[in-house]
Amino acid sequence: MTLPSDGDTTIRIVGFPWSPAEHDVKDYLARSRTPYDWLDLETSDDGRRLVEELGVSRSELPLVIFPDGTYLLSPTNEDLAAKIGLRTEAGSPFYDMIVIGGGPAGLSAAVYGSSEGLRTIVVEREAPGGQAGMSSRIENYFGFPDGLSGGELAERAITQAGRFGVELVAARAATGLRVERPYRVVTLDDGSELYCRSVLLALGVSWRILEAPGCRELIGRGVYYGAASAEAPSCGSEDVYLIGAGNSSGQAAMLLARYARSVTLVAPETDFAERMSEYLLERLRGTENIRFRPKTVVTHAAGEGRLQEITLEDVESGEQETVPTSALFVYIGAVPPTDWLDGIVALDEKGFILTGDAARAAPSGSWSVKRDPYPLEASIPGVFVAGDVRSGSVKRVGAAVGEGATVIQYIHSYLEDS
Repeated sequence: MTLPSDGDTTIRIVGFPWSPAEHDVKDYLARSRTPYDWLDLETSDDGRRLVEELGVSRSELPLVIFPDGTYLLSPTNEDLAAKIGLRTEAGSPFYDMIVIGGGPAGLSAAVYGSSEGLRTIVVEREAPGGQAGMSSRIENYFGFPDGLSGGELAERAITQAGRFGVELVAARAATGLRVERPYRVVTLDDGSELYCRSVLLALGVSWRILEAPGCRELIGRGVYYGAASAEAPSCGSEDVYLIGAGNSSGQAAMLLARYARSVTLVAPETDFAERMSEYLLERLRGTENIRFRPKTVVTHAAGEGRLQEITLEDVESGEQETVPTSALFVYIGAVPPTDWLDGIVALDEKGFILTGDAARAAPSGSWSVKRDPYPLEASIPGVFVAGDVRSGSVKRVGAAVGEGATVIQYIHSYLEDS
């Protein structure tokens, strides 16, 4: 069944609050910079009407209705990507360069590589733009004195990549990498394989999971990871908490403060200035409804079907306090998504990818040629690394963009010598 188009150009999502499936849909559309209207089935007459008209049971929600009248029930990221016009399959089995990861490093490399004649594809497990694409504001990026949002930066990069002929594939993860001389072969999660002359691993990082009791069970039900853009409008008149002392958490707090009654930043550090840029810290201190809880950790989360309270503990005194809240946003550090590369390329003790001399010297390395590895080359010749996933990298957008541009020089040198 298809609903008649009413001329509305905005996607509508019908579902329940505190639903992980509904949160996943909103989060993916936000990451894809796709506007939507959220209809809460408990309070929206239009939402109930649509569910009844389509004969949808509550167990099938969320319901996602598109401007053309078509709809999906509990869609996957791949389903959503295809409906909003993102490509989910490669157009060719062979490329000069396969870039795995569509964040600043990957998109930068794709732009420079494609503009210099390399047939390039970017494979991104979520939506192009990466973690930086979800930042509410980037104010220290060179050349933008007034700052810009991560979404704006991602959109510009994606448009630029498209103009140079870069192929972008979204909602598709790499699951394997091997050498079939003279090629490198990347396996994707749909079982397809892509052949290339060079690979760039620009995987970025994921947020570390908070292991406090109760938190895993409430993910998507009030506990969120890097999802401020998707969930901020739902925080009106609420007292919300945010864990983290870095710039990402600070920018998220500024966004949440536009909607929430109060935003409390929680971190074990004695002073938020230890990790956060001074310009951002000054803005936070100057925002009336933002509060700070240094030397504090979250030790427990609880609620019936959704988050209702968290327990805070002073790291020095051990004193605990339980506070009511419906939203906890977590920004507690970076985890490299490299499990699938373990045993394939050399990794450091934290799972970040070793490059250059460190990759060659690693016990787990497999360097097989006489020449020295290039500075951004992994332990497999022809496989390169850029951005946050590289061991020893500087975790900044500008640094990732720079590495993405620099690595193309090494890839050209490798291809000329191969």
